[in-house]
Amino acid sequence: MKKVSALLISSVLVFGTLLVGCSKDPGSGTQESGAKQTEAAKETKSKILLYNNLKEPTSLDPPKGFDQVSYDVVNNAFEGLTRLGKNQAPEPAMAKEWKVTPDGKKYTFTLRDGIKWSNGDAVKAADFEYAWKRLLDPKTASDAAFLAYPIEGAEAFNSGKGTADGVKIKALDDKTLEVTLTQPASWLVGMVSSPAFFPVHKATVEGNAKWAGEAATIVSNGPFKITEWKHDSELKMVKNDQYWDAANVKLTGVTFKMINDTNTAYQLFTTGELHTTGSIPADMSDKLFADNKVKVEDAAGTAFYRFNVKMAPFNNANIRKAFVAAVDRQKLVDLVLKQKQKPADGYVSPGLKDPAGGDFRKVGGSLIKFDAAEAKNLLAKGMQEAGYTTLPEVTLTYNTNDVSQRIAQTLQAMLKDNLGIDVKLANKEGKVLTTEQKALQLQLSRSSFLPDFADPINFLDGFQSTNPFSRTGWVNSTYDKLIKDAYVESDEAKRYKMMHDAEKILMDEAPILPLYFYNSTYLQSDKLEGVVRHAFGFLDFKWADLK
Repeated sequence: MKKVSALLISSVLVFGTLLVGCSKDPGSGTQESGAKQTEAAKETKSKILLYNNLKEPTSLDPPKGFDQVSYDVVNNAFEGLTRLGKNQAPEPAMAKEWKVTPDGKKYTFTLRDGIKWSNGDAVKAADFEYAWKRLLDPKTASDAAFLAYPIEGAEAFNSGKGTADGVKIKALDDKTLEVTLTQPASWLVGMVSSPAFFPVHKATVEGNAKWAGEAATIVSNGPFKITEWKHDSELKMVKNDQYWDAANVKLTGVTFKMINDTNTAYQLFTTGELHTTGSIPADMSDKLFADNKVKVEDAAGTAFYRFNVKMAPFNNANIRKAFVAAVDRQKLVDLVLKQKQKPADGYVSPGLKDPAGGDFRKVGGSLIKFDAAEAKNLLAKGMQEAGYTTLPEVTLTYNTNDVSQRIAQTLQAMLKDNLGIDVKLANKEGKVLTTEQKALQLQLSRSSFLPDFADPINFLDGFQSTNPFSRTGWVNSTYDKLIKDAYVESDEAKRYKMMHDAEKILMDEAPILPLYFYNSTYLQSDKLEGVVRHAFGFLDFKWADLK
């Protein structure tokens, strides 16, 4: 294995030094710090959990947020027909029970008695029909709409070829919701625990187009309700006394802080101004792990970069594959991230069982690997195919935070070492980056995927040519057909074979550059217990408690 280059080491160490030197606010005095700690102590006494959510949510409108910083909030303020339980399996929530027809194509959900919105209105089956059809409405422009495509008429409506009336979601009465699928979907009960399928309060939504933008106008139905939102600073929730299971909610509330710097977050954790945070400074990681201060749990999802296959030089597959082969993922996770992540050797992360009991990732095998010599060969081949004597300038764009910056600097160094390419770096605020990705305005840009339910199809369907999640411009008709066929295949063994074949195509044509698989590493106060971090879902404070 090649030694780490001086450039790689220096870029990481210098940046780490800069972080340590700049993380503390030079204007903060002991009096202010003491006041903050007193405030934190008061909040702990009243059981207010202090959590670092990193940054401002994209949206708290359930079909629109579709990212972790939004859905971690939404998952605690709203609730769907089912909820992922402490054991990660879906359990009754707004629905007390459901029945499935023998052919697996019709689900009938029966809602609980007495369930209410935070304003006291009754939650009805019609709220779910309205919310799910709104998710699919092309006017909503939800990136999560494709999740509902197994429902009959859903894809036609979302693609503008059908109507809302053609979608087979129907409130039979106030307590009964009937859903008809095109084909059996074994993952449906788990999928409807995802925030994309949460109900919304129709009068609120239709009465104010900006209802989800301020605390005062949000009506929700979950364990907590939002009472204060200081944008880009913090969001406060209190226990929702209208929630059907309020007796089992132990916290008084939750304050979501928005601290997008690992060193700052760590300092706040050490002073008691955060009860838990996933922000672990890389330069302190080894010691914190050695001292058993860091908690590690299995998680799911993949960090990766998207190639824009419509923009030179990444309109050539071999050049894309050269970049993929030039990245040493093991060094990235061991020397830069230092959070015990697993290097990505495919796109679908571990933890998904196939019908025979095998792990999808292990059965699929390693589909990508670091190989500097092969990377050079692929680059030469691609440049010859494209007619380049000099590679067009490449800019790598990442979202603004210290972890993403370290990753970008590391990739920049590896591409220089292993391909001789000088890559420029650009950083953008998260919302801007996503908007420009969707418009195919970026060459090579940072991304991530966190699954909405526990099935490989959830990873793979995002790169169908018609899916807005793709953001690559990549089109492969064979891939599209495999995913469509997998959605309607009732034989699970055949369905998994289709998904393995699709992933091989995705990795071979390389519209994306996978980096590593996520885990859940975090610091947590000994006073805090009962937080559930779902591998195939989102953060849940329903059962949390402060001693």
